[in-house]
Amino acid sequence: MKDGFVKVGAATPSTRVADIAYNGEQIVKCCFDAAGNDCSLLVFPELCITGYTCGDLFLQETFLESAYNELYSIVESTSDLNMVIVVGLPLAFRDKLYNVAAVCYSGNVLGFVPKMNIPAYSEFYELRHFSPYDGLDCVYDEIPFGNILFRCASEPDFCFGVEICEDLWVPRAPSVELCISGAKIICNLSASDEVIGKGEYRRKLVSMQSATLVCGYIYADAGFGESTQDLIFAGHNLICKNGNILSESKKYASDVIYSEIDLKRLAYERHRMNTFTTESGVEFEEVIFDQEPAYD
Repeated sequence: MKDGFVKVGAATPSTRVADIAYNGEQIVKCCFDAAGNDCSLLVFPELCITGYTCGDLFLQETFLESAYNELYSIVESTSDLNMVIVVGLPLAFRDKLYNVAAVCYSGNVLGFVPKMNIPAYSEFYELRHFSPYDGLDCVYDEIPFGNILFRCASEPDFCFGVEICEDLWVPRAPSVELCISGAKIICNLSASDEVIGKGEYRRKLVSMQSATLVCGYIYADAGFGESTQDLIFAGHNLICKNGNILSESKKYASDVIYSEIDLKRLAYERHRMNTFTTESGVEFEEVIFDQEPAYD
């Protein structure tokens, strides 16, 4: 992070469904690779700690505890990295199971953001296991849980929010309220499968959302290691800014893509457009982190 530019990444690690220890190792490996590339914000796929296609294993208490413990193993292993990490896992809370993103930095979990829109159509049966977030902000294990904006203390324009996969595909995407409330980057943890024509549709959807909201958009997709049942995943990662595709991964490759987002330019464009509204109907808790410049 320097002079308004932030280097960001979208990672698709090698995944073994339900092999939590292996998945954690691969996530940490990607983190260190990204830190070597001066990345300030790294986004991983939906439920990447466990794998997305675990089926009824999501209903096993031991399985959920192992995922939570692995999250803290990842946090500890990456505590010295000057990089915000966003990873996905299942989280049981108040008699419900949520599909959440954990935002981590400097040895701490800054917040949990739950998925709001749970698909139960076509090939998806996610609603069998997970509950949609009901909109009530609360605390889990002394960590903020719910509607959250994350802002860098030394660079206030470095403000981001999180939505998860299906949240982008609905008419009222959470990213709309997040950007109206100040987010200039949206992180999307996804497990979007492949069918004919979906790749091009996804590309247009992500780029146009970044244009509509005048934001940077980091889309991290699950990879081919998830393709164990009746779904195919290609790890289609995208980084967009204000309608432009800055970086795109090759399909069926476990890799990390990077690009730089000009936050000052986004702020300028929002100021210039007198139709960009700043009146949100959602209240967000603002979590502050203090990150040093990642490169000279």
